[in-house]
Amino acid sequence: MSDFRDSRTDRPAPGRCYQAPHTAVGEVAYLEVVTVNETGAFLDWGHPKDLLLPYGEQRFRPSVGKRVLVRIYEDQQGRPVASQKLDRFIADEAEGLAAGDEVTLVIADQTDLGLKAVVDHRCWGLLFRDDITRPLRRGQRLTGYVKRLREDGRLDLSLLPPGSARLDVVGETVLKVLRESGGYLPLGDKSDAAEIKARLGVSKSAFKQATGRLYKQQRITLEPTGIRLVPGGE
Repeated sequence: MSDFRDSRTDRPAPGRCYQAPHTAVGEVAYLEVVTVNETGAFLDWGHPKDLLLPYGEQRFRPSVGKRVLVRIYEDQQGRPVASQKLDRFIADEAEGLAAGDEVTLVIADQTDLGLKAVVDHRCWGLLFRDDITRPLRRGQRLTGYVKRLREDGRLDLSLLPPGSARLDVVGETVLKVLRESGGYLPLGDKSDAAEIKARLGVSKSAFKQATGRLYKQQRITLEPTGIRLVPGGE
């Protein structure tokens, strides 16, 4: 039986450019299918040889040009291969993490409650719909934070850091949108929460706390119908 590595491409095909590796063994990544043959599907992971996704590790039959969410591991011969069967590698319960910890997230599946994400390439977590502050896509890798470690060991996640750092991030978002809007925003304490979320991507509570802080710092003024940037207060 031939070694499956014989089926791999040793050099980039025309139009494909390899630079820094997209990912490495032990990570979860959203990779493009570049070849399908009798051995399985082969994925572009940024290395000179494409990564094999064997038929036995597929959840469905991917086609060339499509992207698949996989976990990269080493087989018994020490060769890197991919698997779409993430639950074999990703734990439901988190170990060694606590509320407030900064983590790496890879967005996976949408649920009734929000978005399921892989945390630090090793356990599952959930971003509740109300905590999603901007559009996210499947396979996207980004920084997040542990919002809560539940009694069952599972993680609730946030895209904003805890405590005062969270207000710093929200405040910078408010200032950025103010600058882009000519220095005035028709948003205030009486604005609808959905309107604030649509314009700034944050909750009404976070908006009120952040604008109160910016007001105390004399970076904005509060008006009956909105908030205004103080000249030179950026």
